[in-house]
Amino acid sequence: MISKPVEVVHSVDDMVERLCLNGTDKIVHKELNGRLGNVEVMRADANGREGNISAVSMEGSSHDEYKKANHRRELTLEDICNNPNDLEDDDDDDSDWEPLLEHLAIRKWFCTNCTMVNLDGMLFCEACKEHKESGILEHGFFGSPTSQAAALTQVESDVLKRYTAAGCYTAIGFDERMLLHSEVVMKSHPHPERPDRLRAIAASLSKAGIFPGKCRPIAAREITKEELLKVHSVEHIEAVEHTEKMLSSYFTPDTYANQHSAEAARLAAGLCADLAAEIYSGRVKNGFALIRPPGHHAGVHQSMGFCLHNNAAVAALAAQVAGAKKVLIVDWDVHHGNGTQEIFEKNKTVLYISLHRHEGGNFYPGTGSALEVGTMGAEGYCVNIPWSRGGVGDNDYIFAFQHIVIPIAQEFAPDFTIISAGFDAARGDPLGGCDVTPAGYACMTHMLSSLAGGRMLVILEGGYNLRSISSSATAVIKALLGENLENQCIGVSPSAACMQTVLEVLKIQTNFWPGLSSNFSQLQSCWESYLLGNKRKMKKKKLRAVVPPVWWKWGKKRFLYNLYCRRSFVKS
Repeated sequence: MISKPVEVVHSVDDMVERLCLNGTDKIVHKELNGRLGNVEVMRADANGREGNISAVSMEGSSHDEYKKANHRRELTLEDICNNPNDLEDDDDDDSDWEPLLEHLAIRKWFCTNCTMVNLDGMLFCEACKEHKESGILEHGFFGSPTSQAAALTQVESDVLKRYTAAGCYTAIGFDERMLLHSEVVMKSHPHPERPDRLRAIAASLSKAGIFPGKCRPIAAREITKEELLKVHSVEHIEAVEHTEKMLSSYFTPDTYANQHSAEAARLAAGLCADLAAEIYSGRVKNGFALIRPPGHHAGVHQSMGFCLHNNAAVAALAAQVAGAKKVLIVDWDVHHGNGTQEIFEKNKTVLYISLHRHEGGNFYPGTGSALEVGTMGAEGYCVNIPWSRGGVGDNDYIFAFQHIVIPIAQEFAPDFTIISAGFDAARGDPLGGCDVTPAGYACMTHMLSSLAGGRMLVILEGGYNLRSISSSATAVIKALLGENLENQCIGVSPSAACMQTVLEVLKIQTNFWPGLSSNFSQLQSCWESYLLGNKRKMKKKKLRAVVPPVWWKWGKKRFLYNLYCRRSFVKS
């Protein structure tokens, strides 16, 4: 089924503005001595001639009367149902209820960092402890979480001394026009996928002296329709392009678009395609696509999950056009990339590996079980590692990398590596509920850099806590630059839930990747030993809880001791 955007119009003003989008339109206001004159809406036709759409004469009306009339005009159906008194004569004395409404109004503010709502009297976000006047958008994660002011001169001078403009081996794709993609409708809560995500990451990179600085910028271009047709259907592409004619539209209740969204999506896809070509050709070593809207939920026919075009799929096919025969896509976003899987589930030249929360299909989008392995002769080229719970941290992710991701990737031997880097599994994310740290993301990036001769492109997907996403993205880019990493990849201890998931995946994927059999046998024996030892411990705990101490035999409680022992003897 093809997702088609639905236009949302909230008032007559919105309707007039929507009607005027395609022409050279102007609105003329004439105000003389506090009196409002004619208000005209002019529109140019196809030949450039101006003609009136509508003309509203309010000459002789006072400015206050015009404001009241404009207030009536802006009433929506919901306002009329909730406040029928607004339709009555404005001469009525409303002094008896206006102070009451003012008194009952609850003031609130939304956290800049995680978008959570807080009462006006609170200075710190209850969810993430960020200050009400946080400076994260100006300073990135270097900004102090406790106040707006941040003394960063010493930090900035230290990092800027280490980085110079020479030796640009890592490329970063970014364009400010992608910030224009935003939700027009003012709802009760800000949308988590917002322009501030890119602003926070850009501020962090700037304060660290990484970009601009040590990384090479890539100029943005819009992806062509011919390139998109390799990934999406004609209907899908046209549906996204149609949003340019609308002020506000929705593909799904959580996937919005405005008149700039289609351009932003084309720029994001174009940057990914060009970065892939630059990296594979050897002009740059690796790259990071600092882009939005994200893409891994966008399938052949649908836009969903905040995603419009599938950027990772576009980059994979661009790398193959440049000469790569086999492409690896590793998706560590906390949500399963159902769109990427759909596009490549029949393709043996693209290996898709995803680590995500699944919880028996109860976590969005519900797909991505371990049994989904690919179809039509491409079985085994889709590897899903579905976590059974939240709270998954560095040790579990790195353990899965060591025993599933890296062994399968080495056997596949890719020519090019793409990371769908959603940072919503990071600690503190309001949607992910997991516990991966920036050091964990850097470690996973370092492990993947050993593949395909280091030719790797990291593409931004999700991540909705600004402090987490900016610190994590900066750590990943530092790993791309080859900075010394702490030895975090050795001696990790997985949780029991992680071990169960890894064994489940290995049992399935061993049928397609023979190199996993030794890993599976070793882990299975360790797991059985762990279960046996755990049973013994539980048995000892039960005995300690039930059997009375021996000294009861000679003390005042000897009667209870004998009674208990006799009963035990009779039962046995």
